[in-house]
Amino acid sequence: MTSRARLITSIPFWILVAGSVVAGAVGLWIVVDRLGTLERGLVDGTATTAQVYGGQSWSVVGAVLLGAGVVGLLLALALAAAKALIPQGDVAVVETIDWTAEESELEPTPFAAEPAVPAATTAAPVIAEDPDVEVPSTTPAPAAATEGDDKRV
Repeated sequence: MTSRARLITSIPFWILVAGSVVAGAVGLWIVVDRLGTLERGLVDGTATTAQVYGGQSWSVVGAVLLGAGVVGLLLALALAAAKALIPQGDVAVVETIDWTAEESELEPTPFAAEPAVPAATTAAPVIAEDPDVEVPSTTPAPAAATEGDDKRV
């Protein structure tokens, strides 16, 4: 059993192969059809200017498609060869299922409920900041605040 997916089941690989075959077949058809028409017209002496120059252009387009199809097939072949060279790691079998086990062995055991913490042992709530203390404006400032307070601007 292998841990990686096989190349045979890879959809992008098959899209590459199918696209390459289609491009190559269409390119071959265009080249053969256009060059055949051009040759017949030139041999008969009935070739028009559009057939001569248009046939050459279509033949180049067909040759490009044919070349793209061949390159795609070579790429698919190289991909398959590279995939074959990569070592496949075996998947470790964790545990086999014992289908002959009794029903009581297979049932999960319920978890025990955690004991409740008694209210007497709970800690006092932690206050994150000092509580607001209201002081009348007529109260003088503390001595430590007025002496050496050079931070005033």
